[in-house]
Amino acid sequence: MPNIDVPVGKDPLVYVWTELAPPLTSAAGAYSSAVYEKSSLSLREFEAARITMARINQCAICINWRTARDVPGRAADPTEIPESFYVAVGDRRRWDGLTAREQLAAEFAERYSTDHLGMDGPFWDRLHAAYDDEELVDLALCVGSWLALGRFNQVFDI
Repeated sequence: MPNIDVPVGKDPLVYVWTELAPPLTSAAGAYSSAVYEKSSLSLREFEAARITMARINQCAICINWRTARDVPGRAADPTEIPESFYVAVGDRRRWDGLTAREQLAAEFAERYSTDHLGMDGPFWDRLHAAYDDEELVDLALCVGSWLALGRFNQVFDI
């Protein structure tokens, strides 16, 4: 049961995000849309961070979601990233088949959400060796949205 009163027959997730506190939920929805539509990260880097955050937030919807983006000249392909990628992101002992940037995106998401004060100099050195400042801000805004909105859904059990 959701932790708020939802009218009978209404989907709790849709109800909360479309009918409650609309000035804020519409702004939060716009932020979420911007993350998916405007991030400059590669799809694989984006997904490495996103799936890491989904697992930390324990969000079933997000864990099962697969992001696809349009590439100029062709339609988005939701099978563009194989399921083995999502398994590899979750296996930090090996990270088979992930690039250094994909690994860092996943590690950034984990640290951002579980140990933000532990993001030390050596970690930032690794990040700066792989990403420029604009990309790091992009990554942080994506991860921040997933942390906030994913936890929001979990808190209300929607």
